[in-house]
Amino acid sequence: MPGLAPGDSAGGVPDSVNGTLVPYSSDSHVSAIYPLRHGLNPPISRVSVSWGRGNSLRVSVFRQPDSDPKSDGEAGGKVVEVTLGKSRDGEISDAQWRKIAYGSVSPFALLQSRKNSTASLSRMQLSPSPYHLEWWEYVMEYSKDIGSLLGDPKTALATLIEDPNEVFPKKVEEPSSLKAAWELMEMFYVDKLSQAWLPERLVDWLADYNSLISIDLPTVHSKLVEFQNQIVTLQVIEDDPRYWDLISSALAVGWLEIVVKLLRLHGSYRLDQLGRRETENGLVEAVAVLISKMPRMRPAIDAGKIGECFKAKPDFVKAWERWRAQITKLDSSAFWIQCDHRQTREGLKNMLQIMLGNVDVLCSSTCHWMELYISHFLYIRPFTAGLESMYSLAQKCFRLKHTSNPHKLMRLMIGILGENNEVVLAECSRGFGTWMVAHAIELLTAGSNEADILVHEEREDLGGISLEELHRLVYAQLLSSHLLTWQIAPIYLTSCMRQGMGLLEILLLKQPVQENQMLLKNLEICRLYELDGISSHLMEISGMYHWKHGRKGCAVFWLQQAHDEVRLSGIASQLFDSVGKSISGESFKQWEGLIELLGSEGQLAGGLDFLHKYRDFKKCLQHAESRKDADAARQAVESLMSLMRNASTPQRFWLPILYDAVKLLSWDEGPLINVGQTNLLLNKLQELSVARLRPDFVEAELPTQALNHVRYSLATNLGRAILGEL
Repeated sequence: MPGLAPGDSAGGVPDSVNGTLVPYSSDSHVSAIYPLRHGLNPPISRVSVSWGRGNSLRVSVFRQPDSDPKSDGEAGGKVVEVTLGKSRDGEISDAQWRKIAYGSVSPFALLQSRKNSTASLSRMQLSPSPYHLEWWEYVMEYSKDIGSLLGDPKTALATLIEDPNEVFPKKVEEPSSLKAAWELMEMFYVDKLSQAWLPERLVDWLADYNSLISIDLPTVHSKLVEFQNQIVTLQVIEDDPRYWDLISSALAVGWLEIVVKLLRLHGSYRLDQLGRRETENGLVEAVAVLISKMPRMRPAIDAGKIGECFKAKPDFVKAWERWRAQITKLDSSAFWIQCDHRQTREGLKNMLQIMLGNVDVLCSSTCHWMELYISHFLYIRPFTAGLESMYSLAQKCFRLKHTSNPHKLMRLMIGILGENNEVVLAECSRGFGTWMVAHAIELLTAGSNEADILVHEEREDLGGISLEELHRLVYAQLLSSHLLTWQIAPIYLTSCMRQGMGLLEILLLKQPVQENQMLLKNLEICRLYELDGISSHLMEISGMYHWKHGRKGCAVFWLQQAHDEVRLSGIASQLFDSVGKSISGESFKQWEGLIELLGSEGQLAGGLDFLHKYRDFKKCLQHAESRKDADAARQAVESLMSLMRNASTPQRFWLPILYDAVKLLSWDEGPLINVGQTNLLLNKLQELSVARLRPDFVEAELPTQALNHVRYSLATNLGRAILGEL
């Protein structure tokens, strides 16, 4: 699916670039094994499988019938529902990938349209309207639209301590690595309004997505989840060293609301303990209040979170200094001597050191370098700005908390902070798939001129295409290899100036044309992108396929739509041959509908107009015979004379037509054909007698005496016509 990444090199360029659309191979996928926990004792006699709702299978397991009356009465079977396509934590299932692939088409196409409009204005040396948005604002709108497709995970941290029996409520949406990476790119490259409080955005980002890193590395989140499972079994929570360790870790990464809730679980808050532990409770509450009053350099705080917001730097500096002074004053207070509980005293003192920015305590309270990085923003360097200083700090934290196998989000973060655009592209491709790199290029180029040059530079080693076009082609190739997504590949192929249209033609020509619905979809794509030649070729292929399989009506229709005069002429010739052999028989009826469909326009194979006139003649003749109607007989005579006078009537059909007209020549009520008309028919018969002497003349399937019978009928009619005119 679109999220799966083919083998990529470290530079962000796939190992191999093919000029044609090669079907994506899924052989590398490991077959999934789903456990079936039915709980029935053997022997199992039968298993039945049927589809359930969504991507579920309903498996019915039946035991062998037990004839023993002393059996334990166990159920004879069970129905178990197995959900298919469950993805690894933080990853996205195939169905979700298809939803993302379809949903991202519209924002992508809109941004490309705006980009083309902007480029046109630049070429015409026209300035955009003052009411138009800046380019980064268009990209920001695009990013928000894409981000909404990737989900909107709600931080579950605040609910971890609310209900000890439930770690994550069912309504909380699980985060995904793709969403985390997209937000990281948006944060650094596009959203210029939040650059002033970028460190605070990173704090929120880690709070939302630290659980993803827990899959590969120990994190504060994993510690919190582990402690949550055991919290209900603790009698005196403040005696457990894990309690204070967890509070310190949560405080270090800025999860202030969690820290305050955990502090309020302290035993000194119990009514039966307040009298004996008043000083201890006062110290715990003082620390909780200081945490809740922590200054934050940000425009606002989400509901449920704590801290005091400051938009202006001078106001924040004053509040920060005042807050740190209060912490220092509490740290040197004499009340600590009166606190008899050692774990509480040491735990609270440790928390004060975290808030005062003690590097050693911060390092011991965090689990990996990114958590330590965030703690520096919160308690040591809240005014850090600029990628150079942020990268320097990240390197320092990485040395202190070195990780041998960093998470893919960490690798992406290092690439962004180091302003290494090639690394960013490579990590997007390797860690998050072809969809990510094809769409995230727009974010990368919006915030970096160097990146814009990098991705748009035409490279000889890539066949003259740019990195941007390369990654779009790779993503389009992946889309085209799947039955459910190939129809959105043209959107990306047409945005590739060099090779896109050629590959689009290959894609369309490779689609099956057996089904009319599929063909109509292909033709609509051709219409949208003005591929008239491909459209005609597809209709020709479809026409020949239907003709080969006996669906002659469909074949003629599609060949007419393709204006394929050559093949239509061949069909008309085949019609002449077939009709000419049995033109007087009932077999003509099977060709009647095809003659109607072919139409009479043009002069295909000597004129299909003849077949239409012959069909009209046969109908009039049949009507006259069935009803003995003189008017219908006269109309048949007019059709007969029109056929015989028409130069498009092939000579080999003259005798069959005249043989059909014998009934008109011997009409009981009197001659219907006058002397002049009869002489014309006799002349045609004479020409036919001479033509039959040629070796290439094709005889019609008529009785052996048909010519003599027609000649006798014409002579008889001539005599009756002469007598009638006297």
